Amino acid sequence: MIQTQEQLQSYLSSIENENSLGIDTEFRRIDTYYPKLCLVQISTANSAECIDVLSIPDLSPLFDKLYRDETVWIVHSARQDIEAFYLLSGQLPNNLFDTQIAAALVNLPLQVSYQALTEKFEGVYLEKAHARFDWTRRPLPDDVIEYALNDVRYLLPLFEKLQAQLNSSGKLDWLSEETNALLNTELYDIPIKKIFQKIKGISRLNSKYHKLAFQLCAWREDTAKRKDKPRKWIMSDEKLLDYACNKLTLSSKSEKTFNAFVDSIDIFFKSNTISGNQKPLNKTEKNSKNTLQERINNIATAYNLPPELMITSKSLTRYIRGDLNVSLCRGWRAKLFNKEN
Repeated sequence: MIQTQEQLQSYLSSIENENSLGIDTEFRRIDTYYPKLCLVQISTANSAECIDVLSIPDLSPLFDKLYRDETVWIVHSARQDIEAFYLLSGQLPNNLFDTQIAAALVNLPLQVSYQALTEKFEGVYLEKAHARFDWTRRPLPDDVIEYALNDVRYLLPLFEKLQAQLNSSGKLDWLSEETNALLNTELYDIPIKKIFQKIKGISRLNSKYHKLAFQLCAWREDTAKRKDKPRKWIMSDEKLLDYACNKLTLSSKSEKTFNAFVDSIDIFFKSNTISGNQKPLNKTEKNSKNTLQERINNIATAYNLPPELMITSKSLTRYIRGDLNVSLCRGWRAKLFNKEN
């Protein structure tokens, strides 16, 4: 395992000419707002290595390698790994191959596990013995290091097999569309409007309380970031709604900081921040949704895809209510949908 600045530099020199890198990360996010990156695993065609980022003061040489124009990240379910790096480096990869997305495009389950892929394509069964391990612990036991290395050992062979299948089925461009969607800073600096819309129970809150709820949501998020604590440790969704409709009252200290926060910034709020798509479907809408779902199922069967990859149930509800900002209206999905119309 690489644990010093000198070892990192030596390792990076040894993979200087390697452009395709299998990448995984291990981090802790139980009691913090931000993920605490603890370990980075990298594989090439001939090697696999762990980098103990907790022991290395300067990760910029690693970032220089990872964010080169020619470097291809091969990752399984990449979003959290990208986020962990992005929060440290402020950068996003230039080229990404997500094996989970690639697998879905060849009609494997939508969120198929890495272990299922290694078993199917490599004939290797990997145990998830340390899935809940505390990665801040040091020293790392040998079996834990081996477990971490296995998470990248098979990424390049999977990449080659999945890429070949996508190429033969004409779906490589589809994968590019899907992975490019992950290279969007909004996924990692989430707009407060999206966080607000995901508050549990927000659609049932009377609209006259929405503005205060929105301000409370923004204040909670700001506080969670400053204290680096999970947002629900600052205030649960249930309590936020109770404060918004005056069922509960903030403590004098919290009220003071809340008022100062609201006064100090211009918080964007619109009355349409809450989507009407969370309301139950009426009979006509249910019939429309069922008809469209059947059509999507037929398209998915014809093109060897999981139907939910075409569009999720929630997005389909939005679509039948007139929202065209859904996946079905963009890129390869729109082409298939319109072609089969």
